[in-house]
This record gives sequence, C-alpha cells and structure tokens, in this order.
Amino acid sequence: MGGRLLWLLLVLTIMTTASGRKRGHSEECNPGDLKGLTSFKAGIHMDTSGRLAKWFGHSCCKWEGVSCNNATGRVTEIHLPGFISTDDLVFQSQMEGWLSPSITFLTSLQVLDLGGLTGLTGKIPPLIGQLQNLRKLYLYGNKLKGSVPESIGKLLKLEELHLHDNKLSGFAPSSLGCLKNLNALLLHSNRFTGSIPDSFTNLTNLIYLDLHSNSLTGHIPENIGELQLLKELDLSDNFLSGEIPPSVNNLTTISVMYLDSNHLEGEIPFPSTFRQMPSLGFLRLQNNHLGGRIPPNFGYLVSLQRVSLAYNKFEGAIPPSLANLEALTELYLTGNKLSGLVPKSIGQLSHLILLSISHNLIQGPLPDEMSALQNLQTLDLSFNLLNLTSIPTWLAELPSLSQLYLAGCGIQGQIPDFLRSTPSPIQELDLSVNHLTGGIPAWIGSLTQLYSLNLSRNHLVSNIPDSVARFQELGVLDLHSNKITGSLGQVFKIGNSFPDGSLTYVDLSDNSFTTGIEQIGVGTLQRIEYLNLSHNLLEGQLPTSVGELKALQSLDLSYNKLGFSLADAIANLSLLKTLKLQRNHFTGKIPVEFLNLKNLKDLDLSNNLLVGEIPAGKPLSDFPQSSYTGNKGLCGKPLSPCKS
Repeated sequence: MGGRLLWLLLVLTIMTTASGRKRGHSEECNPGDLKGLTSFKAGIHMDTSGRLAKWFGHSCCKWEGVSCNNATGRVTEIHLPGFISTDDLVFQSQMEGWLSPSITFLTSLQVLDLGGLTGLTGKIPPLIGQLQNLRKLYLYGNKLKGSVPESIGKLLKLEELHLHDNKLSGFAPSSLGCLKNLNALLLHSNRFTGSIPDSFTNLTNLIYLDLHSNSLTGHIPENIGELQLLKELDLSDNFLSGEIPPSVNNLTTISVMYLDSNHLEGEIPFPSTFRQMPSLGFLRLQNNHLGGRIPPNFGYLVSLQRVSLAYNKFEGAIPPSLANLEALTELYLTGNKLSGLVPKSIGQLSHLILLSISHNLIQGPLPDEMSALQNLQTLDLSFNLLNLTSIPTWLAELPSLSQLYLAGCGIQGQIPDFLRSTPSPIQELDLSVNHLTGGIPAWIGSLTQLYSLNLSRNHLVSNIPDSVARFQELGVLDLHSNKITGSLGQVFKIGNSFPDGSLTYVDLSDNSFTTGIEQIGVGTLQRIEYLNLSHNLLEGQLPTSVGELKALQSLDLSYNKLGFSLADAIANLSLLKTLKLQRNHFTGKIPVEFLNLKNLKDLDLSNNLLVGEIPAGKPLSDFPQSSYTGNKGLCGKPLSPCKS
C-alpha cells in the first residue's frame, strides 16, 4: 500500500513539474524576446490600431500580433500589418515611430510583418542577419531609409523579402548572393540606386524577383538565366541599359517577365529554339530602345497571353508566326517602325481581345481574314499608311468590337451609316485626323453607350445635332479643328437628364460656334474637368452659372469675342489650374475674388480691355507679365506700379 502511494506521489510530482514548465513557456516570455518586443513598442509613439496598447505584462505569446512555438515558448511570428482585415471591412492603420534595432533579439523569429505602416521610420537593423530562422520579411509601405544591410545575406532560410514602397537607398551586392534559399525577393517601388549585383545569379532557389520602380542603372546580369526556378521577373521602371542577355532563354519556368520602361537596346534574343520559355504568359518590353526585327521565332512562345512591344524601334514586317500564339488575348505594337502589310495569319488569333498597331508604317489594304477575329473588342490602327479611303464594312460586323480607333488612316467622305447598328454597342470611336466631310449625322445620339467620341481635325460642317442630348455615358467629346457652326447649346445638354451629367472632357476649339455661352453651367456639365472653347466666334457675357462647374480644372475661352466684365463666379472654381481668357473683349477690373484660386498654375488674361490694379497677393502676383499684357488700363505687380 505504501509503495503504491509513493508511486502515485512521484507521478503527480512529475506531471506537476512538466505542467509548470509548459505553463512557463506559454506565459513567461523569453528575456531576449521580451526585450526586443518592448523596445519595439517603446519606439512607436502612435498606433491607431490599438494593438500595442495591449502589450503589457510578461506573457508576450498572448499579445495581439505575436505567435510563439508551443514547444519552446519562443516568439516565431510578428504580424502587425498596416492593412487590417475584419469580417466587415479592410482598413488602413498607422504606426508612427522608429523601428528599434532590438527587434533582432528575437532570434527564433520566422515571420516579421510590419508592411503598410506608413509612419514607420528608421533603418533596417544592421544586425538583422542574426534572425537566421527568418523565412518572411515584410517591411514595405513604410518610411524606412538607408541601405539594405549586408547581414541580410545571412538569412539563408529566407523565402520572401518585401521591401517595396519605402525610401531605401543603396544595396549590399555581395551579401544578397548568399540567400541560397530565397524564394521571393520583392524590392520594388523603393528607389534603389546602383546596378543589379551579379550575385543575384547565385539565388538559384529564387521564384519571384521584383525590383520595379527604382532607379537602378547598369545592365541586367549576364547570367540571369541561372535562376532556373524563377517564375516572375519584374525589372520595369528603372534606368537599366544594355542588351537583354541571351541567357534568359534558360528561364524554363518563367511565366511573367516585365522589363518595360528602361533604356534597353539591341534585339530580342529569345526564343532561339522551340520549347524555350514554354510557360511565359505575360511579356512587357515597352518603352525601351529595342530595335531590329521582331524575331521570326517569336511564335514559339506558345503560352503568351499578353504581349507589349510598344514604343521601341522595331522595324520590318509583323512576323506571320504570331499566328502560333493561340492563347494570345492582347497584342501591343504601337509606336515602332513596323512596315509592310498586316499578315493574313493574324485572323487565326481566335482569342484576341485587343490589337494595337498604331503609329507605325503599316500599309493597306487590311486583310479580309481579320473579320474572323470574333472576340476582338479593341482595335487601334491609327496613324499608319493604310490610306483606307473608306472604313471596311466587315469592321462594323465584328460581333465583339466596342472600341475602334482609326485616326489618321486617310478615310474620306461622310461618317458611314453602318456604324449606327454594330452588333456590339460602340463605346469609344476615334475617327480624328482624316478627311471626313458633311455633318455629324443625326443618328449619332443613338449610340447611347458611347463614352468617348473624337472627330477632331476633319472637315465637318453644320450644327451639332439635337440627338447628342441623348448621350447617357459620354465622358469625352473632342470635335476641335472642324468647321462646325451654330450654338453650343446642344453640347451643354448632354447627359442633363441624368444625375450630375457624365462629361469630363470637352474640346470644341477651332470651330465657328457663335452662341450658347449663356447656357454654360446651367444644370449641365457638373463633372466637367477640361473645357476648351477657344478659337471660335462666341459673343456675349460669361454668365455667373460658370461658377457651378465645381470640378473644372482647365477652362480655355481664348480667341473669341466675349465681352463685359469678368464673372466673379469664376472664383468659385476652387480646383481650377488653368484659366485662359486672352484675346477677347473683357472689360472692367480683375475681381479680387480671383485671389481665392489657390490651385491656379496657368493664367492668361492678355489682350483684353481690363483696367485697374491687379489684386495684390498670390496667386495673381506670381504670374509673369505676359499673363496681363495688352490691357492698357491694367497696373500693379507684376506690371508697372499704379499711379496715385
């Protein structure tokens, strides 16, 4: 009996001891971890999320945003992102303060997430390499500065590094080459300077490499093809120069490659043979200095879905092999020196949604095979040597086409009637810089889903038809440089039956409008941001209703015959940045209320009949004399002082 009792007491003692140890791990913080966390909290003087206010006592594993290993009791994860998700919403919190170097005391840390804390300042701790268990580091969207410390190269378990959207500068080229197990390196949107270190090519486990939106210079590393596991490469929006290294052909798992907006030159070196880069689906090379011909083998990239080669120096014909890109949905070739005909094989791209080949040297005629592009929604052929004379009827029969851009294509005659009844409602139509004659057709108002209409720089005459008042969605109207006459009244009625209207951009300059200015702002154009009525024959007085255009940022009424005094109501346009009223017959004084136009950056009141002293103060006194010259009765800064 006594032996059993002793055995029971021994078992209870062991269990109590073990329980106490376990309880100690979960409740008592490791001294180093505790010091690191409390020092971090001490460096923050404002936390709108309220999370740090709950950090007190010694049981750090219970603190919000902190996770621990149940077996060791050590802190393994810190999650304090700026964006906080709840069941109802996502909101941005802020922490203001500095990142304490003592965070490196948490030597068991695997995840450190301080991303999106827009007020977090300081530097990445130089001894961050002590966190050798770190797998994920999120320090994006902060105000951290300084260089990337060399000790990051000791974080051999690092899988993800997110340092974008800070103010970091500098680089530690050699140390980054030690990150053998790095799976994601995201340093974009900082403004790093210097070159991409060749040591990056040692990161053979790298899956994501994102350095976009920096100020990196130099060449792309010659041996970048050694990153065999790389799936996404984004070096866009930098100052990289030189040629694209041929080793990119060895990136067998690459699916996304963005090299756009740099200073790259030379020819496209890939693919050299079939089955290279078999998974590449998204390719952006636009805004560089690349040249030569588009490779005949380009069709070997059979997984391509979106391709942009726009704004380079490519020449020669569009290769027929593009027909092999069966998955292609978007093709951008704008702004090159491509010549010859559009290949007939382009009609085989059955999934194509967008085709843009504007601003090239492509010649006509267009192949009838393009009528097979049943899914095409956007077609831009503007500014080529097509000399279409007339719009092909099959264009208006494409079942999905909603955005059609044919500017500068040599089109003659009247706007064709078949555009009024296309299978898919037209949303954007650009027929500018052609030789169109006649009037704007009365049926134009039946295009009720039209958002953008550009008929500028043609030879259109007569009035704007009453039917334009039926436009429900029109946001952009550009009719400048025609011979349109009559009243502006119909334009001011566009969208007037719908709340707040829809127009944001209107350019009717360089026409022969004579009346209608008195209707401006009368329950219309409530969303208008840009309004240009210059170089017309408008007469009369600018009404006080102009002050109702609260969203207006640019107003140009220059080169008309407007008179009487300047409307004080213009001062109500608090967002106005540009005001051009020169070459009219305005009289009287400049309203003192114009001093309220605090956002005004461009002002021209020259060559009117204005008199009196220019109201003293900003912004009026900051403009040059040329803003006021030609008004013989004006005086005061910046003109000559007024005589007493």
